[in-house]
Amino acid sequence: KGQHNEDKQVFIREVPGGCMCCVAGLPMQIALNQLLSEAKPDRLLIEPTGLGHPKEVLQVLSTEYYRQVLSLQKNITLVDARKLADVRYTEHDTFNQQIAIADTVVGNKLDLYQTGDAQKLEAYVAEVGRPNTKVVFAKHGVIPFTEFEGETTIHEHPPHHHHHHASDKPLASEIPMPKEGVVKAMNEGEGFQSIGWRFSPQKVFDRERLVRLLVGIRAERMKAVFITQDGIFGYNLTEDGLSESELDECMETRIEIIASSVDDNIEKQLLQCIIAQH
Repeated sequence: KGQHNEDKQVFIREVPGGCMCCVAGLPMQIALNQLLSEAKPDRLLIEPTGLGHPKEVLQVLSTEYYRQVLSLQKNITLVDARKLADVRYTEHDTFNQQIAIADTVVGNKLDLYQTGDAQKLEAYVAEVGRPNTKVVFAKHGVIPFTEFEGETTIHEHPPHHHHHHASDKPLASEIPMPKEGVVKAMNEGEGFQSIGWRFSPQKVFDRERLVRLLVGIRAERMKAVFITQDGIFGYNLTEDGLSESELDECMETRIEIIASSVDDNIEKQLLQCIIAQH
């Protein structure tokens, strides 16, 4: 499903399926071809998420067809250097692959680092990455545009086959909202579970009760937008805590959680935060 901002000339298209290694075949190519045809972009950004396999994506983009259409620029990998203290990351193949294929590694959240964290990232990239991999640091994900410019030094051979285990089920965002006003979607892979909900805009949440619930969630990541009695708010939960930002509008309430294990009671607790239905 695509989104188009006429004013900013930005097109966004989601790719259905699980991890990007699964969808680097036909689903990604269909979405990519549609996007190239409709948007005719000057620049295309592909973000495979923290659980994605960029090598497989690069292999698809290295086929003869795409070489005639696209000029592959730098691969950027965003890393929180503090994660290097956690063996769940340093021993994870996907985490290391994302560093190994990077032209530039961006050490994000620099303002939250302790003494020595930045140096540890530089040393780790020197060990796992390529000899010419550049390391830069950023706060709040602000990266100079110049870091994206220039051809990539990473060249992957086109794939001979794909291991398709992605399902043909539609994106959760495309499922029609049932009369009860709740849609639930689940996925898993790479040792993590993903679970999300959509709530119809008629369901209004108690903001105070909601924040108490969200701040207690134990997860690698949680992102959400909620319609509350005080307005519309976006929420982002990381190991650094819960952040809240007021938004102008949204189509409906949405929340997604990524964790090694998701609490079975979350849905019940979310429903208990609903105070009204318009």
